[in-house]
Amino acid sequence: MTQKLLAAHAGLDSVVAGQLIEAKLDLCLGNDITAPVAINEFEKHGATSVYDRTRIALVMDHFTPNKDIKAAEQVKQTRAFASKYNIENFYDVGRVGIEHALLPEQGLVGPGDCIIGADSHTCTYGALGAFSTGVGSTDLAAGMATGKTWFKVPSAIQVVLTGKLPPFVSGKDVILHLIGEIGVDGALYQSLEYTGDGVKALSMDDRLCIANMAIEAGAKNGIFPVDETTMAYIQNRFKREPVVFEADADAEYTRIVTINLDTLRPTVSFPHLPDNTRTIDECKNTVKIDQVIIGSCTNGRLEDMRMAAEILKGRKVADGVRCIVIPATQEIWKTAMHEGLFDIFVDAGAAVSTPTCGPCLGGHMGVLAAGERAVSTTNRNFVGRMGHVDSEVYLASPAVAAASAVTGYITDPADL
Repeated sequence: MTQKLLAAHAGLDSVVAGQLIEAKLDLCLGNDITAPVAINEFEKHGATSVYDRTRIALVMDHFTPNKDIKAAEQVKQTRAFASKYNIENFYDVGRVGIEHALLPEQGLVGPGDCIIGADSHTCTYGALGAFSTGVGSTDLAAGMATGKTWFKVPSAIQVVLTGKLPPFVSGKDVILHLIGEIGVDGALYQSLEYTGDGVKALSMDDRLCIANMAIEAGAKNGIFPVDETTMAYIQNRFKREPVVFEADADAEYTRIVTINLDTLRPTVSFPHLPDNTRTIDECKNTVKIDQVIIGSCTNGRLEDMRMAAEILKGRKVADGVRCIVIPATQEIWKTAMHEGLFDIFVDAGAAVSTPTCGPCLGGHMGVLAAGERAVSTTNRNFVGRMGHVDSEVYLASPAVAAASAVTGYITDPADL
């Protein structure tokens, strides 16, 4: 699927793994951390125009509202660039969202697109049948100026999904299970292509979560087939004509991994790598925690908010635990508020934030001190990822995170 899409954007009949190509881009993405570096390169090389002001998205999401002077200066530089070139898709405080939730929601990405972003989790948009991948800021600068970039065509791993998810098991458990099975370098510079009858049982929020963490398995991208769920999601939303690519029946894969969704259990990644996974049955009630984060580009969507609220309703966050809920976009924030989810969160003793990446990368809104442990719905648990180098991050689904907030220990939501 990925190779067909890349061939089309390179103007070629076909491509093979390892081939170097130059491809036309449908969208270039930068944020408040990476865009300033790209802007510096853009100007250093003498560029005086962008290739298409409607095909560039600049999203101020990581340290906004600005946490300090340096963050404010970065946004100021990006804001000035967006104004100078009349960038149509510039998202600042008050209309911003976490980029990888915001762009699909706003219809800026969709089936058949070729997308680069100066952020490693740009691979999220594969959930919609797009090829999307993270690049360095220098490549972003070139993309913004020319509308093209180069790729080495990846080989592919087929992930066959069967069955359907049990209660309290979600897309986050699927991708943590997969990473635990193949390792953080198990798909290095390969495409993770999801197939099987289990795909249709996954919601779009599940697929966005799974595609989001392709990079945690070392993958170049993750991609889902375009089906009725995809088309329903993009209806009256996607701003371009969708293009559907399908893998050939005899497509070659370097590996085939089968996951039976029926048998999946809630899964937790222990410090300090995403592939250090254990099922909830192996770790529940064993790890005392100080903080819970429910949000991020991985799990800040509406289904995630609803699941957390379902578990927190009528319950209280445990003494000594801080629970921070971060809806990923303004639209999700507003919908959650009108559905009464904020009342549930606040009554339970949780804090609700404006959309921001914030604590995921140790930025703000929940940085950890030495010795503290957090259960987080984010995507990385490296040493010092969320604060002090002596802190620990346990990756989990919103269901496990909310249940753990109630008990103060890593908890199976089914036990509440």
